Amino acid sequence: MKKLTKVEEQVMQIIWQLGRCTVREVIEQLGDKKTPHSTISSVVRILEKKGFVNHKAYGRTHEYFAIISQEEYSHQRIKGLVDNYFSGSFNELVSFFVKKNELKPDEIKSLLDRLDESEE
Repeated sequence: MKKLTKVEEQVMQIIWQLGRCTVREVIEQLGDKKTPHSTISSVVRILEKKGFVNHKAYGRTHEYFAIISQEEYSHQRIKGLVDNYFSGSFNELVSFFVKKNELKPDEIKSLLDRLDESEE
C-alpha cells in the first residue's frame, strides 16, 4: 500500500468521515473557502490512481468514496513504523512509550486486561 502525503491524508480523513462525497463537500470540510476546486480535485484523482478512492459519475458531478478503510490504512502505517523504527517488534514500541512516560501504569493495566479478555 502506498504512503499518502500530508495533504492526501487530510483529504482521505474527510472522505472516511463523510463516506461518499463530492470535491465541493471536501472543500467545505477543509474550512478554507479559498482552496481552489482544481487543487482538491487533483488530490482526489491522485488518491484514485493510488487505489484509495473510487468514484461514481452523475453527469459532470463525481461522487467519491474510499475503497481502503481507515483501519486498514492505519494498520499498514503503524506496521511500517514498527518495522522501520522498532525492528518489527510491537514489544519494543510499547517499551519505548513506557520509557518516555507516554504510557501510564493504569493504561498498561487496561492493555493487559484487554489481552486477557482476547485470550479467553
